[in-house]
Amino acid sequence: MVQYTFNSANAHQQYIQITATFHVNNDQTIVHLPSWRPGRYELGNFAKNVKGFKVLGTSNTKLNCFKLTKDSWQVDTKDEKTITVSYQYFAADLNAGSTFLSPDQLYVNPVNCCVFVEGLEHEPCSVELIIPANWEVATAMLKKGNAWEVANFDELADSPFICSANLQHQTYESGATLFHIWFNGSIEVEWDRLLKDFKLFTDKQLQKFKEFPTKEYHFLCQIVPYKAYHGVEHCNSTVILLGPTYDVFGSLYKELLGVSSHELYHTWNVKAIRPIELYPYNFKQENYSELGYICEGITTYMGDMFLLKSGVFTLENYLMEFKNQLQKHFDNPARFNYSVAESSFDTWLDGYTPGAPGRKVSIYTEGCLLAFVTDVKILKATINRFCLDDVMRVLYFDYAVKGKGVSEEDYKAVLEQVSSVNWDEFFNDFIHGTQPFESILADSLDYLGLELTHRPLASYSAGKLGMKVIPGTLTVASIYTGSPADLGGLMLNDEIIAVNDVLCQGELDKWLAYFDNQPKKVTINRAGRLLTIHLPEVNRNFYLEYYVQPITTKPTKLQINALDKWMK
Repeated sequence: MVQYTFNSANAHQQYIQITATFHVNNDQTIVHLPSWRPGRYELGNFAKNVKGFKVLGTSNTKLNCFKLTKDSWQVDTKDEKTITVSYQYFAADLNAGSTFLSPDQLYVNPVNCCVFVEGLEHEPCSVELIIPANWEVATAMLKKGNAWEVANFDELADSPFICSANLQHQTYESGATLFHIWFNGSIEVEWDRLLKDFKLFTDKQLQKFKEFPTKEYHFLCQIVPYKAYHGVEHCNSTVILLGPTYDVFGSLYKELLGVSSHELYHTWNVKAIRPIELYPYNFKQENYSELGYICEGITTYMGDMFLLKSGVFTLENYLMEFKNQLQKHFDNPARFNYSVAESSFDTWLDGYTPGAPGRKVSIYTEGCLLAFVTDVKILKATINRFCLDDVMRVLYFDYAVKGKGVSEEDYKAVLEQVSSVNWDEFFNDFIHGTQPFESILADSLDYLGLELTHRPLASYSAGKLGMKVIPGTLTVASIYTGSPADLGGLMLNDEIIAVNDVLCQGELDKWLAYFDNQPKKVTINRAGRLLTIHLPEVNRNFYLEYYVQPITTKPTKLQINALDKWMK
């Protein structure tokens, strides 16, 4: 058994003291720290947080070791039976996928900070925690004596834990599974409301899949006093970061429900139904896959859909969330340049940042919209007998349960099996191509008695001049190609100071509207230089606001039946 120890002493310094003991039998042993973490398909470079790395042998003598790569070490282990790797891990970032230490808590995502030995990944692991006596531990790992145990390194890497004196805990049951909800932070939890809503969407997801992959599941909620929103899935738990505290059961409550439903759905889709390229995980390098539209796109769609299907969301609530995905899609010109499959592959290249303007699309947004179209396409082809739920259930039982990864060919074959229609054109045009989504969205919405509409953004600078600025600083954040802002020569990160020689003082749109029928010039600060930009007149709108609403005419019986089936 591999033994890990985490020591939270001197927590204010934010270095966790970690040791790991391995049994070895080779002259040379390779020790690795994971290069990435599941749920975020980009390199993590966690080794940048490691300090004081050393390896001791059986007799407690220091062994020779040297770095092979940025996150692997070769150790001379001739004649050694066991080795103990010790190091300090700097843990100062608090998010749903990080590791964090403070005087108030020890929060660990083991995939960030636990080393493993090549060839020993399947050995069982135990975790010992040296923490204050009044701290509780929230985790899906099983406690045995004074330690927590898991079957192998993959399970350890996927088992986050929170140690804190501020934990609150309740449970509920769905099917044969016990669900735990943990809150860490100073917050008054509205347990009755929360448990009712969580059970509703959990029951509905379980109803569609027929079984849950694990016997217990833990929602680990980190509540912070500042603005935050993040969730990360694990096999039998999820970590959710949300704030500010005062609004979690106010305007942020729908966000708490949304991210929780999303991460729960990941238990089936991604943790069980997994792209073949990620089966098994290879923590030593990138795991390239074009299937992000399945992993994150379908999950983004289904997370909100199950709030609707379970009655937690009204149709109006759901369409507001769907509107946000539409807005992101139509605001991103990269939809004409790069497919969602290509963008999935490139998450490893530039992570989850916007990157070069107009270069790539979001696997979450594009995948969500394509999942919606796929769902309705199946409904339409089968006269409302089957939907995307049925496809995902087949993938779960025919692939995940049988220990097989899913390829795009597998996914497409199941789609055709369930719907009895050909999907070649859809995959060529919209998953691997860059054809506009307008027609397929309009057709799908119309089948449900809904329609896509748009209007100019209320913001003068965005709607009429084609530029979005950061409020307060008035720094240009995006520019619509062919707009007055683009034709006039504005650049990203230009700071707008004045309109027609009048200082904006934070009120850009009001001054632009005041000079509505006059030629416009803006004074900008571009990297320390004051410049004047003349904005040409163009008689059209640019950034638009998109939303979905019921059709204005009376819906047909077919549309009423389709909408009812889609919502169930």
